[in-house]
This record gives sequence, structure tokens and C-alpha cells, in this order.
Amino acid sequence: MKYFLFIYLFSNLIIAQNKDDISNNAYIQTEYFYGNILKHNKNVGHFLTGHPTGFILSYNLKSKANKEWQNLYNYPDFGFSAAFQDYKNPILGKLYSLYAHYNFYLLPRNNKNQILLRAGWGIAYNTNPYDKKNNPKNVAFGTKINSSTYLKLYYQRENIFKNIGVNSGLTFIHASNSSVKSPNTGVNVWAATIGLNYNFKTNLKKYNPKKTKGKYTEKLKYNFKLSFGANETDYIGTGVKPFYVLSAYIDKRIGKKSSLQFGAEWMANYSLKEYLKIQNILNNTNTKKDFNRIGLLLGHELFISRVSLETQLGYYIYYPFDFEGRIYERLTLKYYLKQEKKWFASIGLKAHAAKAETVAFGIGIRL
Repeated sequence: MKYFLFIYLFSNLIIAQNKDDISNNAYIQTEYFYGNILKHNKNVGHFLTGHPTGFILSYNLKSKANKEWQNLYNYPDFGFSAAFQDYKNPILGKLYSLYAHYNFYLLPRNNKNQILLRAGWGIAYNTNPYDKKNNPKNVAFGTKINSSTYLKLYYQRENIFKNIGVNSGLTFIHASNSSVKSPNTGVNVWAATIGLNYNFKTNLKKYNPKKTKGKYTEKLKYNFKLSFGANETDYIGTGVKPFYVLSAYIDKRIGKKSSLQFGAEWMANYSLKEYLKIQNILNNTNTKKDFNRIGLLLGHELFISRVSLETQLGYYIYYPFDFEGRIYERLTLKYYLKQEKKWFASIGLKAHAAKAETVAFGIGIRL
């Protein structure tokens, strides 16, 4: 539970950032969705028995348009959403989710007809997780509490009939416990959505986009981060073990929104120590191998005020034994504790292709 408490606290930091940046011009959306479970893993074929259905209810707050970063991102909305999913499969059960989200407008902000991209991040509750006796086939969810993310690309028209408008599009919803406990293949759903929106104000705010002046430059920055967490190997019952990551990388700003990164990191995952023990038993060997790994990474950081999103691609240069391959990816949400972008807290998912390995919580500094 301490990991999900961290998620709650991290979400509140993001919420606090937006208090001075959002107006009281709010609207709600409600939509129904119908879709398919994606076969992203060879072990999830028995889940593909029906078409998941559900609904998403969201509360959205529009920008005040008083900050430069809002102008850079075409005055996005900030909000909260709640979702319900029925996987139409008795093994998987149902999923209840809560998210914080941003809506990014892809067309000129004052257009009546809009195309939006929503990114949401939060936690989810599964009603029927894995149980050795009662539900051994649910290899998707090893725990009741999980993390969840969703992306939604949709059309929206507001105030068609008084305060009521329509919205419709496509959504992708992922839920898993990020390998905190096995089993954990997770579930990915693609779905079509249709629904209504309601504005609490009839007169919509008008925005006046401003052109960015000059080229933004910044000296090379040096980043140091300590990350930590706990996970379990694919062998169910081996126990949740801690892991630690020390990262050092440089970044170079390439504009007001982005920077490029290059660096290295050391990883010590004690669940891999248990994995090696099981391998020795299964193969009748007595090999002692180092469970530490060292990787090189390339990355990109997208700055959205004091929140940023890191996407990194890594390659193990010290790789004592094979486990999921040498190439890995990491997606990290960061929050800078001050506007100067120096000290930061983070939460990040590390994966090998479609398979999650760890979710890590970190603290770091950018000098």
C-alpha cells in the first residue's frame, strides 16, 4: 500500500500546481465505450472471449491563459476522471479507476469543432485478481490495487443545444500492477467512445494565442537520481524484493518544451537474485551470477510547467545473464519542486517491450 500512497501524494503535487492556472469555467463529460482486449502477450489468449464495455465520467477545468506554458501547449484543460470497465470475462472481473488528466487541443483553440488528445494517469481496483485456488487463470492481475493509464483521441463540440455538446473518439486503457507482484501480464483495451458534455457556463472563454519570441537556450544540465521500489519475479510466490537504481545523465534543451538526454545507470534488483536461484533449481546447476546491471540511456524530456514526462531507451552494457533482453524502455513522470527545475520527485515504469519490469519512485537534482 505504501506505493499507492506515494501515487496519491504525487497526484496531489500536480493538482497543487494547477490551482493558480485554472479558471472556474468547468465542464463535465460522460461517455460509453465498447472495445477489444489486445493480445499483447502469448499468455492472455484465454481473456479474448468478449468485448469490454464501460463508461468514463470526467470533470474538466479550462486554463486561465495566464502562463506562458499554457500558450505553448494551446491552453490545455486539467481534470479528473473515473472509469468503469466490464471485461466481459469472468476470470478478469471488473475494473474501477480514478485518474488525473490533461486535455490537449490539436486545432486552433477558439474553433467550435475540436480534436483533443487526453492523457490520464491514476490507480485502479480489480474485483477478481489472481488466487492460487479460486482464480489461478488470472495472470493479468496479481493484486486488487493496480496502476492505470489511458489515452483518448476524440472529437468534441460544445454548446450545441444550450450547454450540452457531444464527444466521440477512440481510447486506449492499460491496467497492471507494474510487476510489483506476480502474476502481472496486465490488460490493454482499445475502444470506441461516444458521449455528451455539459458546460457550466454558456459563454465559452476566448483565447488569444501569442507567438513565442526568440530562441530558448540553456546550458548543459547534469542530472542525478536515486530510484527505488520493489517487485517480484515471474515465478509466483518468490516474494516481493527491493531494487535500487542510480542514474546520472546530461540533458540539453532544444526548445522551451523539450530536452535530449544521455547517460548511464546502475541497477540492483534483488528479485533477480531469487530468479537465479529458481533457474539453478530448474536446470540442476549451481551457477553464481551477479544480479547487478549497468545500462546506457538516451532520452527525451517534455516540460509542461513544473511537470515533465521522460521517455528513455536503454541498453545494458553490463549484463551478467539473460533476462528479458538487453534493450529496455522507461516512461517517467516528474514533478519539479520549484519553478527553477532543480530538485524533483518522480515515478517511472521500466519495461522490456510490452512487458513491465518495475515501477520506481525517485528523488533527484538537475544542476
